[in-house]
Amino acid sequence: MKKIVFTENAPQAIGPYSQAVEINGMLFLSGQIPVDPSTGEFVKGGIAEQTTQVFENIKSVLCAAGFTLDDVVKTTVFLSDMSLFSAMNAVYATYFTGNFPARSAVAVKELPKGALVEIECLAIK
Repeated sequence: MKKIVFTENAPQAIGPYSQAVEINGMLFLSGQIPVDPSTGEFVKGGIAEQTTQVFENIKSVLCAAGFTLDDVVKTTVFLSDMSLFSAMNAVYATYFTGNFPARSAVAVKELPKGALVEIECLAIK
């Protein structure tokens, strides 16, 4: 049975989608952008600060569903420009230890609200 996951500790959806959906032990997280849920605004700073906020949002959604970053098996990183990859990757590496999830990283023409980075993931228990 499909379960919708919601937490006040991550940004609310800005469209007709859920923060995450759990089914059969799998958790599908919608892409997270660098919005601070306490202010509803982007965090100040560049790609490092935005990537950090994105991961804090991901952690909050995972926690609301009873998952952790250790349960993440796949991420997809969307960047506004591939020149940001190295700085994003440096922050990304601090959130995972040991067995890293599979990952894709692509540059896209534009991200919601002008974000520099958006990350979605799949976690499995």
